[in-house]
Amino acid sequence: MHTLNYYFIITTLLIIPMKTISQNINESTLLITPCEDFELNGNGDQGHWDEIPWTTLQSANNAAYKTQIKMMYSATGVYVLGHCEDRLISTRYRTDQGDIWNGDVFEIFLQTGINQPLYFEYEINPLGAELAILVPNDQGTFFGWSPWHYEGDRKIRKAVKIHGGTPDPGEKIKAWSVEIFIPYKLLTALQNVPPKPGTEWRGNFYRMDYDSGERETWAWQAIEKTFHEYEKFGRLIFE
Repeated sequence: MHTLNYYFIITTLLIIPMKTISQNINESTLLITPCEDFELNGNGDQGHWDEIPWTTLQSANNAAYKTQIKMMYSATGVYVLGHCEDRLISTRYRTDQGDIWNGDVFEIFLQTGINQPLYFEYEINPLGAELAILVPNDQGTFFGWSPWHYEGDRKIRKAVKIHGGTPDPGEKIKAWSVEIFIPYKLLTALQNVPPKPGTEWRGNFYRMDYDSGERETWAWQAIEKTFHEYEKFGRLIFE
């Protein structure tokens, strides 16, 4: 996650040679249900979220807090809902495209072309600060590229809701939740975008929390050292 951010024209990535990769045969599968577009409020009570079952992330540190996610897709983009039990907002980062992983954070990794070591990473924290980057990963060597013209219908929509407190550093809370909409226009020129019924992406979902003073982590698919182990990504199948 330590990245160098550069502005880029995404189509130039099409001429970069990409190595075929093998995937983890023990990965889980998440079925992505279609939906109509809807407005976000951070609560997860809009759209058809109530029809989607929760998927629980696994804690690497046996943390008491539960972290759960849901995902849907529409004709214009993908929706992700995250719910994070918590007791303390342990971040002070309010600036976008910064090192927000050094505080409480929820993360999404999406690999649309399953045979290329290239994936989109999105992070958001309880204060609403975000990080959006495209990551080419060459055998563990990786850097993040910031999107160009990240605005208008290319910009991610987001809504954060703090439960039992206010969105301030050090605030005692009960949980925080986040709704995220990633438009396909932001992912233009990547493979398998937009997805169709039967399309397969790969991906993982993560969370970090620092309430104890040490970093605690959660993941949908188990990792060994870093969130960037794309070989361990799970399957995302669009229905």
